[in-house]
Amino acid sequence: MTEPVRERLDLSSKDPNWWRQAVVYQVYPRSFADADGDGLGDLRGITRRLNHLAALGVDALWLSPFYPSELADGGYDVADYRDVDPRLGTLDDFDALAAEAHRLGLKVIVDLVPNHTSHQHVWFREALAAGPGSPARDRYVFREGRGPHGELPPTDWQSVFGGSAWQRVPDGQWYLHLFAPQQPDLNWANEQVRADFRSTLRFWSDRGVDGFRVDVAHALAKDLTEPLRDLGAPELSGEEALGEFPPGTHPFYDRDEVHEIYRDWRKVLDAYRPPRMAVAEAWVPGARRALYARPDELGQAFNFEYLQAGWDAQELRQVIAGSLADARAAGASATWVLSNHDVIRHASRLMLPPGTDENAWLLTGGHAPRVDEAAGLRRARAATLLMLALPGSSYVYQGEELGLPEVADLPVEVLQDPIWEQTGRVRKGRDGCRVPLPWTTTGPSYGFGTGGAWLPQPEWFAQYAVQAQDEVEGSTLEFYRTALRLRRKLQEGESLVWADDSPAGVLDFARTEGWRCVTNLSDTAVDLPPGEVLLSSGPLEDGRLGPDTTVWIA
Repeated sequence: MTEPVRERLDLSSKDPNWWRQAVVYQVYPRSFADADGDGLGDLRGITRRLNHLAALGVDALWLSPFYPSELADGGYDVADYRDVDPRLGTLDDFDALAAEAHRLGLKVIVDLVPNHTSHQHVWFREALAAGPGSPARDRYVFREGRGPHGELPPTDWQSVFGGSAWQRVPDGQWYLHLFAPQQPDLNWANEQVRADFRSTLRFWSDRGVDGFRVDVAHALAKDLTEPLRDLGAPELSGEEALGEFPPGTHPFYDRDEVHEIYRDWRKVLDAYRPPRMAVAEAWVPGARRALYARPDELGQAFNFEYLQAGWDAQELRQVIAGSLADARAAGASATWVLSNHDVIRHASRLMLPPGTDENAWLLTGGHAPRVDEAAGLRRARAATLLMLALPGSSYVYQGEELGLPEVADLPVEVLQDPIWEQTGRVRKGRDGCRVPLPWTTTGPSYGFGTGGAWLPQPEWFAQYAVQAQDEVEGSTLEFYRTALRLRRKLQEGESLVWADDSPAGVLDFARTEGWRCVTNLSDTAVDLPPGEVLLSSGPLEDGRLGPDTTVWIA
């Protein structure tokens, strides 16, 4: 298709606040597009498909890690923060991608993974060779074990992926890994660590990167005073045990001193014109999360309460109101997200009954309970149009613009997520939302590449392909394009006013710019408020708003 003429918010270098109302599209590089036919997505593949993002109408793309990695955790085990994985390309390929994105009016955000490195990182290899008590080991968190011979882990801390968060090395010491054993945690009390990440921020900013997504932003600061404290609840991961400690005092999550790190980063980011933006991945309660988004820190933080909220009008209203209040108190703009590379795609997730064990559902291959795909798509479109009407930034995940549901029935023999093995094959993991995208209705890997795909794609992907939906009236792809085009014209302020007379199960709010969003989460059709319907997520029922449908009204 021809390159679109773009009506947009001012995303030029003259506007330092472009991110406050932006729509950001997350690209998982290994699953987006494969240019060299090796079955793994790459940077040149992304560059070739940037017109898709421009036509969609997003403002920026966020690249999940593309750095050298053995893929012990999907690229979040980084061996070199200032290079490109050879399987994904070169620094020249990255520069070409950034240049083409900027030519199309798209900003570029890259993922930064500061909590841990890969065990293949030169620092960790030096630490193993240097031995106990060395400066090289002080860049990480090494400790002696407990027990008569040091044979027990130093604490009861648990890995997010299952099992102990400590791994023993041949000389008898243990190192901390809050995630996979191949991801040793850095010691952020070490000035070399801090200085090196300042260099990394400058390296990518100098290459024209417009911002950073900060992985596990709440975990960098740790209480390493001796003796290390047990959680006292080894059956819980650190995040689940947050409520057992006064705010800011957990041994390794959301400690007060973590904010000193981000205030230091903000000085680096503000040295550029325009200042580089940043957004925190911080799995902490709303008021605490907002601290990461303060203007002298990262500026934004992902709103996971919204992602985790059920399809319930009262719950969503509380989450939306609370999130806007938290962002306002922090001097930040709110963020909204429905899907990403770590969660079940919302076209499936929103159809699961409340209280469903999502892992148990995945282990059944998505059969118990079975999700009605048509109903799931209807609800997903309604949820999306609601999200895009909210003040602040919206983050969308690759493939949701196609209406992709979760690939829940991946055979266990093809799973790549370390969660599967590290939990003793109990938790299936996140591969179902990472299956490579379908671009065409036929051909090798549905247009992803010429050499197949690193995760198998189901046959039903063909009906969701870009080719099947492009310029097709009523398709989900065209729905997203229309919604984003309208949003660009409508979205200005950062506030809304709730209607107090809306029926039960209905969310109804007016934007101060003079337009309105109404979402029916009930089981019956309701009357529409007066005004012109600008866009509906699904067909109206004799002029009434049916269940699982959102409209924008002027």
